[in-house]
Amino acid sequence: MAQLNKFIPYGRQNIDEDDISAVAEILRSKWITQGPMIDEFEVRVAEYCGAKYAVAFNSGTSALHGALFAAGIKPGDEVITTPMSFLATANAAVYLGACPVFVDIDPNNYCLDILRIEDAITARTRAIIPVDYAGYPVNMEKIMKIARRYNLLVIEDAAHALGARRNGQIVGNQADMTMLSFHPVKHITTGEGGMIMCNNEEYYRRLKLFRSHGITSSPEQMERNEGPWYYEMQELGYNYRITDIQCALGLSQLKKLESFLEKRRQIADIYNQALGKIEWLKTPLHPPYDDSHAYHLYPVLIDPEINRRQIFDYMRSRNIWVQVHYIPIHLQPYYQKMFGYRQGDFPAAEDFYAREISLPIYPGLSEEEQDYVIEAIKATKF
Repeated sequence: MAQLNKFIPYGRQNIDEDDISAVAEILRSKWITQGPMIDEFEVRVAEYCGAKYAVAFNSGTSALHGALFAAGIKPGDEVITTPMSFLATANAAVYLGACPVFVDIDPNNYCLDILRIEDAITARTRAIIPVDYAGYPVNMEKIMKIARRYNLLVIEDAAHALGARRNGQIVGNQADMTMLSFHPVKHITTGEGGMIMCNNEEYYRRLKLFRSHGITSSPEQMERNEGPWYYEMQELGYNYRITDIQCALGLSQLKKLESFLEKRRQIADIYNQALGKIEWLKTPLHPPYDDSHAYHLYPVLIDPEINRRQIFDYMRSRNIWVQVHYIPIHLQPYYQKMFGYRQGDFPAAEDFYAREISLPIYPGLSEEEQDYVIEAIKATKF
């Protein structure tokens, strides 16, 4: 096959002139941070997801950190999550002195194996963080039933799943708190950014404090009020604020979210049809009829008898920048030294890691580029 002299990443942002104009307008305004765009962005995303409250942060990692803080996670607590995620999911618990307790993945959908959750619960367990891997909406109804049985909180890591649906509802209001990410490869971007959505007013209050040094200047929340200049630090918080510049971009992007999602699903459908009959490759599982996948990633699994590295290197030699998502967190040196995890602890996640390759999927991927990716896969002779 002829070489396409164009770099094709696994994912990338989709920015147009409307986005650029929205950002330029803020740069010409009086507020570029801590202004009205932040509130508007929070309101609009909350409305879209059907949540009562939303608090925007400067990253998804910061948002998860804030959610666990709002949930009251303390040193010595345990938080159940999946090893098949980006490091931030577990790191957020470690930041607060908690211990991440991993549960292996369901080999069908690559999310947390719900049937194994109860076996991991101890007297120190305080929360569960399921991850909607690649955009697949994990079965939150079953997870919430387990959580309520043991008086646990659920913080959904939906960094991959903005716009996904479960039981006809958009992801974002079924857990106690839900995290979104607005990194450039996600469904909409603010450059860097994240958000927590919830329906609990106390979580909302604590999230806002945590985002801004633990400070409030709201008279009804302060212990005393010495004047209009007065503020109080009520918690140990961080500078995790997002800017009006970023939120203006996010608002502009949000208007195009449904078209972005439609394009991702179209790309996934084409991959499914073109690659579904290749014997040495497995395409991702589609959710049940009344659910919908958000397709942040398009992960395929290579037959274990085939050298995944050879295929990976071949695709990159064709300017197709495939990626692997993810190295299981429990295999990282830090987690092995600090928490005693070892290879072999979570065989389903480790098997998935050894075989997975993420193919390019993003709204700007052209028909020509996708055809080129498909033909490169079909041309492999390994």
